[in-house]
Amino acid sequence: MRHEGRTRPSLRISLAQNENEVREAQRLRYKIFGEEMGARLSTRVPDHDTDLFDPYCDHLLVRDENTGKVVGTYRILSPEAAKRVGSYYSEDEFSFTRLQHLRPRMVEIGRSCIHADYRSGAVIALLWSGLGEYMVTRGYAYLIGCASISMTDGGHNAANLYQQLTEEQQAPLEYRVFPRHPLPFEHLANGQPALIPPLLKGYLRAGGRVCGEPAWDPDFNTADLLLMLPMERLSERYQRHFIAT
Repeated sequence: MRHEGRTRPSLRISLAQNENEVREAQRLRYKIFGEEMGARLSTRVPDHDTDLFDPYCDHLLVRDENTGKVVGTYRILSPEAAKRVGSYYSEDEFSFTRLQHLRPRMVEIGRSCIHADYRSGAVIALLWSGLGEYMVTRGYAYLIGCASISMTDGGHNAANLYQQLTEEQQAPLEYRVFPRHPLPFEHLANGQPALIPPLLKGYLRAGGRVCGEPAWDPDFNTADLLLMLPMERLSERYQRHFIAT
């Protein structure tokens, strides 16, 4: 991965080992979510994206060792940590009634972001490999997380996308969740072909399934879909990224 006028980056993935490294992830998140996307972030630390879940999470980092900067991050909430904090982050948007029996082996990921100069694929591939190692070494079976769809068009694309999901892309009824603030997709859909955000496309290609109707997140101005990826469904293609052999 080459950047114009720059040395080829030397990328390394790791889990944050101390508070300073967590702060680096939070600064990157603020830059992407707050400055680039214009999200309303209720943070207590200037120029950082922080919330009450951060102290309970593991923070996956991709660092460019040539510059020393964190250029990609994922936040991981283990089932043990979710129990300590009292819920998964996504439960603010969805009712998990039908997922209760999965909690002991269910990991939540979120706050995925990559610096604008590093969005060529190498960073997300490293993040996926780090997630895979995390899941496999700890023996977890289910990966969940929200995929966000911009509402800058008034929500039409998000509504079209949900309506155009195939049966194979949707979770069985017993794994459906229920949005607390539903997106009125029936009224917003206009039949145009949906544009699928890259992260959501990656989840679906990996074997993930959408667990129900979209929720509206007014702070980020997005429609959110909860996805679940059982490790046993992981596609062969993505096993190369997820599971080191």
